[in-house]
Amino acid sequence: MKTNVYKNLQRKIITATLVVSLTPLLILGVSIYLQFAKIYRIKIEEQIEYRASAQAEAIDLFLRERSAILSAVADIHSFEKLSNSDTLADLFKMLDSHAGAFVDLGVIDDQGNHIAYTGPYKLKGYNYYQEQWFGEVMSRGIYISDVYLGFRQIPHFIIAVRRQEDEKSWILRATIDPYIFGDMVKAAQVGKSGDAFIVNDEGVFQTIPRFSGRIQENWDIDTRLFGGKTNSAELLDKNGINRLYAGAWLKNKNWLLVINQDISEEMKSIFATRTMEIIIFMTGMIAIVLTTVFTTRMAVNKLQDTDIKMNELNAQLLQSDKLAALGKMAAGVAHEINNPLAVILQKTGWMEDLLFEEEFQNSPNITEYRESVKKIEEHVERARKVVHNMLGYARKMEPRSEDVEINSVILQTIGILENFARINNIKINTMLADKLPIIASEQAQLQQVFLNLITNAIDAIGQDGSINVISEFDAHNIRIRVIDDGPGIPADQQGRVFDPFFTTKEVGRGTGLGLWVSYNIVEKLGGSISLASEAGQGTAFTVTLPIISPEKK
Repeated sequence: MKTNVYKNLQRKIITATLVVSLTPLLILGVSIYLQFAKIYRIKIEEQIEYRASAQAEAIDLFLRERSAILSAVADIHSFEKLSNSDTLADLFKMLDSHAGAFVDLGVIDDQGNHIAYTGPYKLKGYNYYQEQWFGEVMSRGIYISDVYLGFRQIPHFIIAVRRQEDEKSWILRATIDPYIFGDMVKAAQVGKSGDAFIVNDEGVFQTIPRFSGRIQENWDIDTRLFGGKTNSAELLDKNGINRLYAGAWLKNKNWLLVINQDISEEMKSIFATRTMEIIIFMTGMIAIVLTTVFTTRMAVNKLQDTDIKMNELNAQLLQSDKLAALGKMAAGVAHEINNPLAVILQKTGWMEDLLFEEEFQNSPNITEYRESVKKIEEHVERARKVVHNMLGYARKMEPRSEDVEINSVILQTIGILENFARINNIKINTMLADKLPIIASEQAQLQQVFLNLITNAIDAIGQDGSINVISEFDAHNIRIRVIDDGPGIPADQQGRVFDPFFTTKEVGRGTGLGLWVSYNIVEKLGGSISLASEAGQGTAFTVTLPIISPEKK
């Protein structure tokens, strides 16, 4: 029951501590990460929008420059001069060397007839009157076409300008190099997953995308998502990859420059930050958990140990109360026993006197009668001695210094325990010093010390053994040794034998307070108690008492 209570207490403390400790840490970590991710996401969107806007401006500038070059050439040269193929070829070489990105150059009259042409294709003589771009340039004056196949059946787009001479109109047309233009668009690609391409307002590819799609195929995303300004959107592509798109409309053409990026590649840094934050959080959480568990267990174990010691102390106090009551009862019983013993001893004396009368002298059993009377006297005396010793031990007087004869105290104590030792076949031998000084001390306290030491020796031996009680003295001290031939005390336990509640006895056979009480009594009397033991060789306790003369007490 107690174990479950402490386990529940430990679990509740750990749970409460971890909740209080980890909840703010978790909330803080998540908040910091979400805020950082939001800012980082905004930064990525701003960067890709900036790249789209900057590249759109570069393409716009490219188209304006080529349109301005064609317009300048048409303004400077007449229709008649440009209609000369050699002149047109020379002019094309000059333009290509200075401006570049032109594939061919052609002059077309107001009926759509290709009057002059210079370039890699044989287009002279074709009529473009039915072509859409022809009508557009004739109505607008300058026109940039979408990508189309035309007579050459190769995707391309043109820039054309119209000029008026003598009530006749004519067109100077140039084809833009798709490779140079495509490379300019692809310059906006970033990383392994980046892509950049151009679509018209209907979503038809005008340049080749990097991963999927071809020129003049329809893009699977509605261009209206990008409005009229540069903006971004997160969308899934055909492969289910989450990509970030940024679109910027060109000013000189209804074309949309699209830059997109795999969002996971762009978010690598934030993912790395998230991983690092998780590692830091997990490390901190593990440290908090381990510290909490360790400190809680240590505190609960300390509390449990204290509770156990308190229970043991309460049990010892209860036992002390029982012993006190038993002592009072023993004192009363001893007084009651003394009276019949005195009567028995008186009657045996009278019986002994009767045996000297003449009528008993001639009895054939006279010797047996005398021996029986003598045995009765011996056992009565023995009983009186035991009762006397019990009375001496049972009397718990207030501590006071008195004249103590150590050998007498030892013999009285042995008298109390002699029968208990004899039942267990344990012999108590005494080697007491002659002329041992009488000292000023407390007899009852010393008797309790000797009783504890001899009782422990009997319990240690158990059955069949011997105990030697030795007294000796020098100029300053009296030493009493209690030596048994029991199993001894292990070396790792010898330093704890005088600790309260420590016992080597089986559960229920000892409280662990006897040696502790003895140690305190001897120390209070100005002496010391020491231990010498070896496993399998027995144990020896030595009590050292200072010689204090009675007159100096």
